[in-house]
Amino acid sequence: MTDTSKYHVLYDGECGFCNFWVQWILKNDNKDQFLFASLQSDFGQNFLAKRGLCPKIFTTLYLWKPETFYLTKSDAVFKIADIIGGKYKILSYLTVLPKILRNPFYDFVSKYRQNLSSQKCYLPTPNERKKFLG
Repeated sequence: MTDTSKYHVLYDGECGFCNFWVQWILKNDNKDQFLFASLQSDFGQNFLAKRGLCPKIFTTLYLWKPETFYLTKSDAVFKIADIIGGKYKILSYLTVLPKILRNPFYDFVSKYRQNLSSQKCYLPTPNERKKFLG
């Protein structure tokens, strides 16, 4: 059963850059609002399949609030900043820019993300492991 009270972050589990940002969210998730799943996992593959999304393309970040909505690309990034709040909330104001300006930048970063970070494997703490879905 999916926890409908939490936001689910679905990301490329084989990308060091993506894993860096998952760690960043974990560190800043002071209100315990997020769960995580790689797009390659069974959970991630089911998410993609149920929405008719390609199960082999992992260049897009998804933020899903079960039974409510899911967001992609820059919308997902800025909504995460809004949910975390504090000084990061100001990033959410960038949604006033049209997607035609925001998403090409997101796509550029996504295209070169493998070169932006090392491929070090992060081992979450036992408490953080509870936030990862199958």
